[in-house]
Amino acid sequence: MQNKIYFIGAGPGDPELITVKGKKLIDDADVVIYAGSLVNRALLDGIKAEIHDSSGMTLDDIINLIKKSFDIGKLVVRLHTGDPAFYSAISEQIEKLRELNIPYGVVPGVSSASAGAAALRQELTIPEISQTVIFTRIEGRTPVPEKERLGELAKHDASMVIFLSVGMIEKVRAELLQGYPEDTPVAIIEKASWPEQRVFRGTLRNIVDIVKDAGIKKTALIYVGAALKASEEQLKKESKLYHKDFKHEYRK
Repeated sequence: MQNKIYFIGAGPGDPELITVKGKKLIDDADVVIYAGSLVNRALLDGIKAEIHDSSGMTLDDIINLIKKSFDIGKLVVRLHTGDPAFYSAISEQIEKLRELNIPYGVVPGVSSASAGAAALRQELTIPEISQTVIFTRIEGRTPVPEKERLGELAKHDASMVIFLSVGMIEKVRAELLQGYPEDTPVAIIEKASWPEQRVFRGTLRNIVDIVKDAGIKKTALIYVGAALKASEEQLKKESKLYHKDFKHEYRK
């Protein structure tokens, strides 16, 4: 196997929701650096690699460890939660690796957003209701561009999955009400796909009380939008793909 660094999406928590490719690389790795506060430790059971928990490390610590391991020919896996395309901080690590001329690859994972939709047992794109899904977060210590504030995005009335924001649920609600009506369905999924997963449903009218009563402060996703009605009632909105009058190259 080529000597390089692999950034791998570990999936949302359930150790069976990592890709086959990702699991093979973990099994083959000489060094695994994993996000200890988020990645399920069960993914590392029985592997031969030297294991490092990055939760107490700085960016420089991580890069120094990667470089040291790479220089002596070790296969390094950097294991991030979910899919590294969203809120994983791989970009800043990749920039450092480019400066050091260290080759790298990225292996996608199952996003917690997908695991949450599975927990709700529905799709988020319902014909005639919403054909757009917005993945976003509210501004905290990490700023958000003005045009991407929740209040602005809410005006699209699309399905929305909000990461890293449940601890500011009152502010989230206030922003969302700039676009969505009060009776818009909301779902909160804490630790999607983990054994301790919890699912709560409500509307923008009562979601603050639901979150506070449940004691949820972190590690939860917020789903918003009319499409969420699909898992609780018959919407009678069918796609054209399987309609008997819809013809295409595979069905005349």
